Amino acid sequence: MVDTPHKSRQCFVLGIETSCDETAVAVVDQRKKILAHKILSQIDDHAEYGGVVPEIAARQHISNLDNLIEQTLSDANMAIHDLSAIAATTGPGLVGGLMVGVMTAKAIAAAANKPFIAINHLEGHALTPRLVEDIAFPYLLLLMSGGHCQILMARGVGDYTRLGSTIDDAAGEAFDKTAKLLGLPYPGGPAVEKAARNGNPQRFPLPTPLLGKPGCDFSFSGLKTAVRRTAEACVTERGSLFVDDRADICAAFQTAIGRCIEDRLQRGITIFREEAGETRLPLVVAGGVAANQYLRGVIEGVATNNNMSFHAPPLALCTDNGAMIAWAGMERFLDNPHIDDHDVSPRPRWPLDGEAKPKIGSGRKGTKA
Repeated sequence: MVDTPHKSRQCFVLGIETSCDETAVAVVDQRKKILAHKILSQIDDHAEYGGVVPEIAARQHISNLDNLIEQTLSDANMAIHDLSAIAATTGPGLVGGLMVGVMTAKAIAAAANKPFIAINHLEGHALTPRLVEDIAFPYLLLLMSGGHCQILMARGVGDYTRLGSTIDDAAGEAFDKTAKLLGLPYPGGPAVEKAARNGNPQRFPLPTPLLGKPGCDFSFSGLKTAVRRTAEACVTERGSLFVDDRADICAAFQTAIGRCIEDRLQRGITIFREEAGETRLPLVVAGGVAANQYLRGVIEGVATNNNMSFHAPPLALCTDNGAMIAWAGMERFLDNPHIDDHDVSPRPRWPLDGEAKPKIGSGRKGTKA
């Protein structure tokens, strides 16, 4: 971040996150203090469907966002006029939810004559570790969530190069679909991790996608298919899928994901070091899947073996939250105090790497993130 007059005085940014099924609001200051932080989960609203229903998510955002903003400002002991800027997730995500958050943020900003800052949801995750630690650019970023799985070089705010991404399912999506296939509850990621703790990862030999292949891309669709076939074989052999079957399949699945991440990261580190040099560089993991303790251990091991420092947000800031959006807004505001994104519209697809090219097609909405 460059030096600006705002660094000599207190700045406050309100962040709004409505890209999926969490309604979240937070206020942060430029000294990296979270003054207030509210998250309203919709897990119970979507659980019976086994996944997020966009229409339900948007309606819940509409019903709850205004009150959540009021509660957050009250907790921070602040009023709208005390804020320096209003930031909101503007993409990628479910367009109905994005519209609720963006239009609310723009209305508040216009009424209070404050800047509106459009935030890429992925950049919110990418910058979260800088909210809780002093991490300098550049760093290698592994971003894993329900909709995204990418390895990026982060050189600065708004300056990212994507080294690899998923060519089909994201890691979080694979966890959720595996849970649903095995009859585990929603949300699937925590359910699979919990079952895996009691499982034997050696019982079922599941494949490691793209192991040893060139590049840094991910693929989890074939692994998911292998899980389905393994579960079907258990039912055929034993007449049903028992608790030990689920635990062993989950352990094997999670281990295969870990092997894949380890292989892809090693290739990303090689590319990163060729550009950034051989100094002790940071390896950062962010996104909802970063809450998985087994995978965090795998990634930390990769960092240690490559003489890199390891950084990950606390568990409460791994999943979608308002603090990450507020902080991304703060970083952009301090870089450019004259920022004004009132003309920016919600974008269901918004790659973090501006030069990103679609892996397989792009669709009418543009390049996928």
